[in-house]
Amino acid sequence: MNGFLPKTDTIITLSGSAYQIGFKHGNIAKDKVNQSLETYEKMFKETSGISWKDAREKALTHVPAIEKYQSNYITEMEGIAAGAGVQFEDILALNARSEISLIQAPDGCTSFALTKPKTSKTWLAQNWDWKGAQIDSLIHLEIQQKGFPTLQIITEAGIIGKIGCNSVGIGVCLNALVTNTWQPKVPIHLGLRAILESETFNEAISKVNQNQMASPAHFLIASKSNEAVSMEVSPIYTEKIEATDGITFHTNHLCSPEMRNVIEEEVVPNSYNRLTEINKEIQALEGKNLEEIDLFHMLSNHENYPYSICRHPADDENATLKGMETVFSIVMNLTDNKLSWIKGKPCEYLS
Repeated sequence: MNGFLPKTDTIITLSGSAYQIGFKHGNIAKDKVNQSLETYEKMFKETSGISWKDAREKALTHVPAIEKYQSNYITEMEGIAAGAGVQFEDILALNARSEISLIQAPDGCTSFALTKPKTSKTWLAQNWDWKGAQIDSLIHLEIQQKGFPTLQIITEAGIIGKIGCNSVGIGVCLNALVTNTWQPKVPIHLGLRAILESETFNEAISKVNQNQMASPAHFLIASKSNEAVSMEVSPIYTEKIEATDGITFHTNHLCSPEMRNVIEEEVVPNSYNRLTEINKEIQALEGKNLEEIDLFHMLSNHENYPYSICRHPADDENATLKGMETVFSIVMNLTDNKLSWIKGKPCEYLS
């Protein structure tokens, strides 16, 4: 197993002004951007009865909040649109896709962070479970911006923020939540981007801890400074859950009692099963010296298959859940600034 190397795509390195970064993103990944647009136009229609025209109009309601939060994000999205030969509103809708789709289409993910005293280094990892159609839209971005750390992001083409880490050792994972709560604030994928542009752990928290986010989500933030925290965010209330003994983990339901009092959610039952199972995996770890392969093995857990941590498509799913599977797995060693990811299900590369 020492020769294990996750299968990934070529890293797309972007630099320059916000518009230049966006234009290169859109131009280099043009085919994948169009794949994302096709996926979400179909998904919005099938799961929510929302036309692409309506999705674009709803996305536009977020513009004032985004401009106040970080106006460069608007400029970067304009660049992507120009580079890919599509409209700005199309790219905006992709970046607000969680706010448009998650009322009816539940995301799935299992994330965890390990740091001292549990482990000698700080680790951050997750499976991202979503529509299998988006596997071909995945890209690995390296973004170099003046005045910010260098970012490493695994995302869907056209979306400017998602899961990853930066050159000063701050990383973030995402767990979506299915609720009817929404306000025209900052889309959660832009909150993820802002976390990754932070220089310190406290700055990263400040980007999302004041009810800035437009819809509920869970952000798992960790740092090479041996810190990790669960942030359950929403436009009306935000809760911070500190790590216990260097451990924190999350799936796709609210864990904070205070959040459950103010946010009504619809939980897919396997979220509870996955939470229990990842806790078992973490507690069973022996020794503090881990390798990335150890964490990918944890993410390959098949208990309660096919609705497992390593998620596989199920024939008996309803239309909303049909096609859900692990789209990528990611392991970040924040202490040593290393990111590894696997396109598709991790079990396929560990047999």
